[in-house]
Amino acid sequence: QVQLVESGGDLVQAGGSLRLSCTASGTIWKINDMGWYRQAPGKQRELVAGITSGGSTHYGDSVKGRFTISRDNARSMVYLQMNSLKPEDTAVYYCTANIEKYKVAAARDYWGKGTLVTVSS
Repeated sequence: QVQLVESGGDLVQAGGSLRLSCTASGTIWKINDMGWYRQAPGKQRELVAGITSGGSTHYGDSVKGRFTISRDNARSMVYLQMNSLKPEDTAVYYCTANIEKYKVAAARDYWGKGTLVTVSS
């Protein structure tokens, strides 16, 4: 099985920083794109940041300039450094990865169960 497990969610004050981590484990041949999504109460899940296997990044408009995504391929991990946090950043943050489980298998998306980030004013 492939598992993605997030960590680092916490309660922080507005203007503070937080670093989320996600570790992929299990039978993995190759990890392609990885990313972070978030879902706030009553809202749809939205893309926060994505990163390709080559290191190209993409950010949602609401977090550009404040968040930074990175990855450590040797550890099968992806990170999200969040700075200048705002109350509207409050959400459950989900890690996702497109993974080839076996060399002969097609790649598909996997999701973590999420980690809660709460930003107080």
